[in-house]
Amino acid sequence: MKRFLISILALAACSYAIAQPVMSYEEAEAKANEILKSLTLEEKLSMTQGHNRFFFPGVPEKGLPYIYTTDASMGVKNKQHMHDANEIILAERTTQFPAFIMLAATFNPDLAYKYGHAVGEEARMAGAGVILGPGMNIYRNAQCGRNFEYLGEDPHLAASIIYDYVTGMQSTGTLACAKHFLCNQTEFYRRRSNSIVDERAIMEIYTPAFKAAIDADVATVMTAYNQLNGEWTGQSKYVITDLLRGTLGFKGMVMSDWNSIYNWKDVILSGQNLDMPGEDAFYIKKKPADLVAEGVVTEKDIENMIRPTIATCIRWGLYDRYNSGKQYDKSLEAKLPAHLEVSYQTALEGAVLLRNNGILPLSTDKKLLVVGKWLDSVPHGGGAARVTGYDHITLKDVLTESFGDGVKFVEKPSAAQLKSADVVLCVTGTFDEEHAERPFAMAKKDEALVRLAVESNPNTIVLVHSGSAINMTAWADKCAALLYGWYPGQNGQKAIRDIIIGKANPSGKLPMTIERDFADSPAVDTVPEGFDLKKAIGNPNEKAFQTWTYDVHYDESVLVGYRWYEKKNIKTLFPFGYGLSYTTFELAKPKILSKGKVKTLTDAAPLKVAIELNNTGAVAGSEVVQLYIAEKNPTVLRPNKELKAFRKVAVEPGKKAVVTFEVDKKMCAFWCDKSHAWTTNPGEYEILIGTSSADIAAVLPFVVK
Repeated sequence: MKRFLISILALAACSYAIAQPVMSYEEAEAKANEILKSLTLEEKLSMTQGHNRFFFPGVPEKGLPYIYTTDASMGVKNKQHMHDANEIILAERTTQFPAFIMLAATFNPDLAYKYGHAVGEEARMAGAGVILGPGMNIYRNAQCGRNFEYLGEDPHLAASIIYDYVTGMQSTGTLACAKHFLCNQTEFYRRRSNSIVDERAIMEIYTPAFKAAIDADVATVMTAYNQLNGEWTGQSKYVITDLLRGTLGFKGMVMSDWNSIYNWKDVILSGQNLDMPGEDAFYIKKKPADLVAEGVVTEKDIENMIRPTIATCIRWGLYDRYNSGKQYDKSLEAKLPAHLEVSYQTALEGAVLLRNNGILPLSTDKKLLVVGKWLDSVPHGGGAARVTGYDHITLKDVLTESFGDGVKFVEKPSAAQLKSADVVLCVTGTFDEEHAERPFAMAKKDEALVRLAVESNPNTIVLVHSGSAINMTAWADKCAALLYGWYPGQNGQKAIRDIIIGKANPSGKLPMTIERDFADSPAVDTVPEGFDLKKAIGNPNEKAFQTWTYDVHYDESVLVGYRWYEKKNIKTLFPFGYGLSYTTFELAKPKILSKGKVKTLTDAAPLKVAIELNNTGAVAGSEVVQLYIAEKNPTVLRPNKELKAFRKVAVEPGKKAVVTFEVDKKMCAFWCDKSHAWTTNPGEYEILIGTSSADIAAVLPFVVK
């Protein structure tokens, strides 16, 4: 029997050079059906749950090996802890890449492909078949501890980055896992939250990134910890069968997040395919075997549950690879230097310059005092996204290399030391991680140091390392320069240094809005009344058997991020899409390239839009040209404008580039919760082109028919 199954699976042999799915899902499903005929009921039941914490289940004696999965966000974890208390070492070295939100800040889908490809190669090197990422929940709440694992507040930006990331990763033969489905925007008692979200917001804001991953042929999807409108996502037929598989068209394998199911009957009938990590939770009384024995579910139901897991592994050649002992590709260790270049470039393009009074770029002849945090360590987030990395490059390393004896490092300086310095670089920020929110305000000692620095020395540059927005309102306009450096990876401080000294020109843009006060956010009421956020910090609350829940009301509906602040006319500290450069740019000669005085968009005739991007400064640089669309007389609540396209363009000083876009009717659509379909109203619209959501240089009217 084993030889027979292997002969079937040999047809699924995957050439690493091509690294495409080796057959259609329908063909793989047919082969899975043949395999199911050979399995006993006990073996089928074993396939409903993961193995030894990080493995897909298998029946090795029947040719179905266990498939290793690994946590990932900032790269590949090179070691994991198993159920049996052993630690599995995947690889001696894997790259710690910049945080995903820093990748989003590059506004560069081509770079996202390279990032995904590099991570996929390292997974192949380490013997992992599936990466438990990308994380792609929309940034709604600045206090969410996992924002650094995600791609910002705008669904179009997230979708654009994720499509290329998934394509790049899966081109290596490593399977991606789009997570966490769906509406998982808080880490405050994350297993207890119930996201109350309307249909329009689900379709317009929270599913487009997942749809982009599906369009990129993502192999697996992970459900979330939270409830969605009163149902646990990991066992909800609406979430998995109706929405993910039905409306969005996903055909692959769905797994639960770790310890996130509560009722096995609901799980089996929901469309869920795999409970991870697979340990028998004592708080669930009825197990799959009990339910089959009692006739509550049938053996056919169990087959329906596990079929997509088997079919997905066949389709992508994982069983063949593991059966042949080829899951480890150690030759890919030779690619590590190239991966470091991708990591560096991501940090270089993702760092966002938010303020500069002319002090940057900084001459290395200056006497520089560097104060604060992470002077001789690499900033990073925690939890499942934490990747150790190797050969870390610290800020102390690179600044000493550039400034020599002219730089001094003091973690806790006095006012006198600050005043006497030519220039102060104050490094601050937050440590963000899963299973906990963190306050919008920084720790008191960190806030006090920044205030002391900017008050003591007007030549203070502030470098922020964080996974999302922090409260900078008291000092953002007092510092000489402000650079958002996120969590930049193991060699990212080299990129930060290169920006500071002018060896590189910053081009990052904010993938989210930075508010002046968290009270301005639509997520201000996430923490329920009577709970203290600060007391919950550090308390993972991972006891899955608890039954109480609290509601998170997404009352803003589709008005997430800049959509909210613009509609409510709330002044922000820094807008979505904002970021400065060492050169200056001008957008000129905008036009719609179609005949007639009234520019008309129809199903058959999309609009061609062009605008000149002129580098009017003295150095080469890259600018992100952003195209937004607004409906002038909407019949439903709509944002003032919505990002629908962007281009990152490099231009030499004194030169220009013509940036073109194509606008079709889909870009004007909204989700109608009456017809349950995308709808485009006829009437008047505007194309708005600029360099941030708040910096619009051109408005072009058009009509939809």
